[in-house]
Amino acid sequence: MSVLSLILIVGAALWVVLEPLRSGQPSDPDAPERDRLSTQQAQLYAELAALPGEPDGDRRRPDLERRAALTLRALDALPPQPRPAPRTRTLALIALAAAFALTVVGAVTFVPRWQLASLQPSEAASVQATLRLPGLKAQAERTGAAADYLAWGKAAFDSSRYDQAVTAYGNALKLDPRQPEALRRLGILLLTRGEQTGQPLSAEDAQRAALLIRTGAQLAPKEPESQLLLGFALARFGEDDQALAALERYRTLDPSGRDADDLITAIRARQNDSDPALRVYAASCASCHGPSGGGGLGPSLRESALTREAARQVIVQGRGAMPAYPNLSSRDLNALLKLLGSWQNTGGR
Repeated sequence: MSVLSLILIVGAALWVVLEPLRSGQPSDPDAPERDRLSTQQAQLYAELAALPGEPDGDRRRPDLERRAALTLRALDALPPQPRPAPRTRTLALIALAAAFALTVVGAVTFVPRWQLASLQPSEAASVQATLRLPGLKAQAERTGAAADYLAWGKAAFDSSRYDQAVTAYGNALKLDPRQPEALRRLGILLLTRGEQTGQPLSAEDAQRAALLIRTGAQLAPKEPESQLLLGFALARFGEDDQALAALERYRTLDPSGRDADDLITAIRARQNDSDPALRVYAASCASCHGPSGGGGLGPSLRESALTREAARQVIVQGRGAMPAYPNLSSRDLNALLKLLGSWQNTGGR
């Protein structure tokens, strides 16, 4: 009876959720632009996937990846799509009753899953990985198979049990040294070991970590994590241009990934540290208006006819798809306005 009850409850809950969808959704004023950018993004990804080999493919890839990254940022800048809401008090009461009944059944038969559902996705994944660790470890030690060591290593890494991850991935590499996941994750753990232990990283360990991460990226260049960890490693060694290329490729391979955003911003700011105005521009404006103000997703700032005061208002308050930057300091804002004014005087040059 408990299974039958659960099926009935889930069916009722689905009806409650889907009924407002059948009756229509709130209008989305950004739908045309969202559809256009989504179509453009799909076309760019299709072109990337269909690129030929060297040398023509390597020549065209950087431009396609740059355009894909710009399209992704434009999608990110759009407001979230409106969500449908229940229309009547009756629906609300049904939803409340269904949720209460499902909670009662879950409390009896599905407590672990119900508790996981209250966590953030990353937290739930970490808890599940931790719960699997003992069984995965025992299985790997029993079979001695590379696949089982990899499964144990992945669960240990995802649950931040890095000592177990090192052991598991190390054993997997002894059995098969061409394991991209094991190589890159062991490399990043070695590279960041000083942050975990408080001990400085030796030059020898730094070189070994870089070799592991590079090798992993070479073996699996289309896996997002390969490019992400390669970008982190390159930035750690001061190779900012190569790091940016790897991190932009990560964003192209994983459009929903946000793990590189802070580092990309930091690198761009660091590259222009000698000029406060360029630093602010690189951190806040370059992704849409181009690295030199010539335009991209956003219009060219070199051909802008805005007065200084009008530009100030747009920067502070935002306009259309452009976000507002009300927290810029007066010094940074004035430096940025001065830079934009100098670009206007030179026009498209």
